[in-house]
Amino acid sequence: MPLTLATTPPGEPEIFASLQGEGPSVGQPSTFVRLSRCNLACRWCDTAYTWRFEGDNRPHVDELAFDRKANQLTLDEADVAARIAALAPDRLVITGGEPLLQGPALARMVEALDAARQGIHIEIETNGTVAPHPALDARVGQYNVSPKLSHSGNPADLALIPERLAAWAADPRAFFKFVVAGPEDVAEVLDLQRACAIPGNRLFLMPEGRSSDVLRARSRWLGETCANHGLRFTDRLHIHIWGDTRGT
Repeated sequence: MPLTLATTPPGEPEIFASLQGEGPSVGQPSTFVRLSRCNLACRWCDTAYTWRFEGDNRPHVDELAFDRKANQLTLDEADVAARIAALAPDRLVITGGEPLLQGPALARMVEALDAARQGIHIEIETNGTVAPHPALDARVGQYNVSPKLSHSGNPADLALIPERLAAWAADPRAFFKFVVAGPEDVAEVLDLQRACAIPGNRLFLMPEGRSSDVLRARSRWLGETCANHGLRFTDRLHIHIWGDTRGT
């Protein structure tokens, strides 16, 4: 089956060159591929156009429902690979939505990409609930795992699966990135760190926010919290540069 992608207006696939804005690769020139569909529904999700289509009434801060035909399209894996190969960065970030829902198609796309261009480093951004497809996993250099805390609005039995979190914690390629809005979220992260044995040098706290003002306000206390607990801090560089926009 082909890949199901998100779009940038007017209906082009969301495949673009930019800078990685978050996590351990922040500032790195990267090609991004944003896939559509997600198995979770975060209240504060800034890419709700990948999953909250008309008829989906799950809570979201914006209360917007997106037209599926205008915000989702399918492309052959080889076509996606060719578009990636034509862009300059040698780092590929596959994001979503939840990319690992499309593991078999992604494995075929990566195979086609390797035939078209060698040496591309692959990162996958995931909510941590889905195990990677074996053929895809063999080619991934880095996972950016972002488990969803209770303030996301997702039930814990769907968002925080103990065996999956333990598997990611045991994988040295996996870096954890928790979205934090308040001190109560930090307490939840610390509980998960202890329960799943997540190394502090692979655990990032990131302020929740879609504007520079909100990010800066939350960064002031969150940075100090990271320093006090031996955790890493990540900003959202792309928001400061381009704002909350698609294709950046």
